[in-house]
Amino acid sequence: ILFLSGLVFIIGFRRTFTFFFQRPKLKGTSFFFGGLIIVLMRWPILGMLLEAYGFITLFRSFFPVAFGFLGSLSNIPLLSQVSRTDVSPRGLQ
Repeated sequence: ILFLSGLVFIIGFRRTFTFFFQRPKLKGTSFFFGGLIIVLMRWPILGMLLEAYGFITLFRSFFPVAFGFLGSLSNIPLLSQVSRTDVSPRGLQ
C-alpha cells in the first residue's frame, strides 16, 4: 500500500494507473494486486510472495537500467576513493 501511494505521489494518479493497466503488464499487475488482497486477508507470506513475483514481472525492463546505474557509481570521484580497498603490507606484520 505504501509503494502504491508513494508512486501516486511521485508520478501522479493517471500515470500510475496507465502504468499498471497496460496490456503487456496485466500479468504482473494481477499478481501484485492479488498478493495485496491476500495480505489483507491475513495470509502475509503467500501474499508477499505473490506481490514480489508481480513486482519483478512489472519492473523487469527497469532492472538493467538500475544495474547499469549502480555500475556507473564507481565513476564518481568521491565514491571511487571510498570503495578502493588497498591493503598495505605494513598492517599485516
